[in-house]
Amino acid sequence: GIKFKDKDGIQIMKDYMASGSFARGKEEKAASASMVFVGNVNQSVDVLLKTSSLFDPFPPEMGTDTAFLDRIHCYIPGWEIPKYRPEHFTNDYGFITDYLAEFMRELRKEQYGDALDTYFHLGKNLNQRDTIAVRKTVDGLLKLIYPDGNFTKDELEEVLRFALEMRRRVKEQLKKLGGMEFYDVNFSYIDNDTFEEKYVSVPEQGGEHLIPEGIGNPGQVYTISRSKSGMIGVYRLESQMLPGNGKFERTGLGSDREAKEATNTAFNYLKANSNRISGSISTTSKDYIINYQDLQGIGITSKLTLPTLIAISSIALGKPVQSSTAVLGDITISGAIVKADELANTLQACLDAGAKKVLLPTTSFADLTTVPPELMSAFQLIPYTSAEDAVFKALGVE
Repeated sequence: GIKFKDKDGIQIMKDYMASGSFARGKEEKAASASMVFVGNVNQSVDVLLKTSSLFDPFPPEMGTDTAFLDRIHCYIPGWEIPKYRPEHFTNDYGFITDYLAEFMRELRKEQYGDALDTYFHLGKNLNQRDTIAVRKTVDGLLKLIYPDGNFTKDELEEVLRFALEMRRRVKEQLKKLGGMEFYDVNFSYIDNDTFEEKYVSVPEQGGEHLIPEGIGNPGQVYTISRSKSGMIGVYRLESQMLPGNGKFERTGLGSDREAKEATNTAFNYLKANSNRISGSISTTSKDYIINYQDLQGIGITSKLTLPTLIAISSIALGKPVQSSTAVLGDITISGAIVKADELANTLQACLDAGAKKVLLPTTSFADLTTVPPELMSAFQLIPYTSAEDAVFKALGVE
């Protein structure tokens, strides 16, 4: 019953938070108070994810308070739920609200949340609040869907995956608002029988498996860097080589001048230094075409010189880039190394995208102190000291 635009309503919320359910370290022992917020986002989901967060409709006192938002267990994607239609309603008898409410009240005495321990356990990226949120969501859903307590392992797994997705949606927004304090968003669960670990994604975030496992085609390169919008994005380069007279063409960059200049820099560098990579690379008798793809639709990046150099070298030599590799950093026209921006956030984007190996300039290694150990250990970090060294290591050439 709180009106969010009403200052009195916000004060009521603050008083509630101070009462013990959210404050003084007692959030995990709060008695029985539950709150549900129902509302609409004011823009399309993809616009909100690029410009702010899914909590943007809240007033600033709530929508930017990460301490408050971290207590939210579940964010249901209303945009995925179909609108009611006449056929959704029954003509048969049903329980009156009072009866159903009393039934649900009695079920609060039962504990279904621990049922997942029989078949699964949660991954290491879930902290205490995440674990409580997931268990309570599992508990509530099992009571709603299987009130008699009879459900199979597959049915429990379906509920668990839903609960993990709902909590991860909250955590993804916290990461946008609070930075690396909330880096651990890669939620997973482990099957107690097979020990297989399964990760749960958030569909609207994208990112999962953008960098696929296995060896790609020659000339295919994945790079992760900051776009002009300020967001860190995943980009794919796909190349072609044709008989010709040394032309270099690009598609997918639109009218972005800085991006085009970065790719021209790569080709000019290759023309001047191709023999330092391989004598079999020709910049006079072959034409090269590269398509640049913004895989998350957040806008193109200008950090494309090194990825372009690697892509052309790869297609020219017929050697693919190592499997599941993300290229970080860049070079100047003289070959000077440019380190990766915001290394911790960029590595988190690498992990979200599915990278297993990261090509990283040695100048960025000083920034590894800002990266959580669990995040850093998720990759095989491959250092490079020069443009040529980056090409060799990306292609797995000694």
